[in-house]
Amino acid sequence: MDRSHCALPTRCVLPVYKSPRDYQAYRISPEDSNRLAIVFDPATADTSLTYCVEIFDVGGKTPPNRHQVAVEIFFVLKGQGLATCDGKTVAVQAGDSILVPPSGIHLIQNTGPTRLYTLCIMVPNEDFAELIRSGTAVELDAEDLAVLGRREVNVSN
Repeated sequence: MDRSHCALPTRCVLPVYKSPRDYQAYRISPEDSNRLAIVFDPATADTSLTYCVEIFDVGGKTPPNRHQVAVEIFFVLKGQGLATCDGKTVAVQAGDSILVPPSGIHLIQNTGPTRLYTLCIMVPNEDFAELIRSGTAVELDAEDLAVLGRREVNVSN
């Protein structure tokens, strides 16, 4: 197969790098029981996506919501919960993935005895990062940083 038409790029594009200490975390509404830590968004990645870590307190859940054109993908890092989309519910735990199609009414709920941590990717952004940033800034605590930094620790409340 002739690949001469597939020339390598002539310039080097540097990747955007962040560590958990760089993530900016928010609680969208004061009554929300989940926090979102933005990793990449249009402001930092120069592309229409939002990539964040969603952290659910024990018993926490998202309000039912939908996106008109965006696909939302979750990957469970730690914990257990329920994922519901258009009335169908599945149990999820660490290692599971969920893909929510555009217009699907969905929610994620923490049903476990510890916090639930998910990676959340929305493509395109559909103003998701702007919604997150419109909330109240919050700090990631030692437990959050331990999970995100792959350094599990016992944290007492």
